[in-house]
Amino acid sequence: MRVHTRHTPGFGVARVLLAPGEAVQAAAESLLASSFNVAETNQNRGRKGGPSVFTAPQEGGWVDLAPLGPGDVYPLELTGSTGWSVHREGVLARPSTVRVDQNWAPLQQLFGADSGFLEHYSGRGPLLLTAPGPVDSFDLGRGEIVTVRPDYLLAYPDTLQCRLRALDPSGPQSLRTGEGLVLDFAGPGTVLVQSRNRRVSQA
Repeated sequence: MRVHTRHTPGFGVARVLLAPGEAVQAAAESLLASSFNVAETNQNRGRKGGPSVFTAPQEGGWVDLAPLGPGDVYPLELTGSTGWSVHREGVLARPSTVRVDQNWAPLQQLFGADSGFLEHYSGRGPLLLTAPGPVDSFDLGRGEIVTVRPDYLLAYPDTLQCRLRALDPSGPQSLRTGEGLVLDFAGPGTVLVQSRNRRVSQA
């Protein structure tokens, strides 16, 4: 699976090139167009918002995928050696070689029994991310620390140390949305952020 992007960072579209029989998973409504004979299998029995799997025919093919709103699309190449934690609203598509790690221990430690605003991905291949604004990054050296608001966080690798804390312990907080919280990251590693607030962009 190879990915080429266009119209970034304002109105990104990703062309996913598929080898014969290769498949990519994405939300059904993100499909803009495809080459002829690409098969679509819906994983949620046709209900709106369910993920679909797009599979190339014998001669191979392509699909064009676009986020529902304006913003960037960003292919994050997973090498198989390091996993990434990604904002749960930040994934546009993934190949079968990249998996979602349910109940990943470090995120369980971060959020407890609650379902937090992050998901963990591992494997090998391009994980296609989407953001309401251009994707930016902080490259942290060993011991270097940066604080990021959850509404701007896109993804970070397992090499980073992460701490979640309340801005105001007496104020409202939500592990699901990140309201009232911040994340402290210590290097080495790269934190991917988006240059527009996710909740404001969706309002």
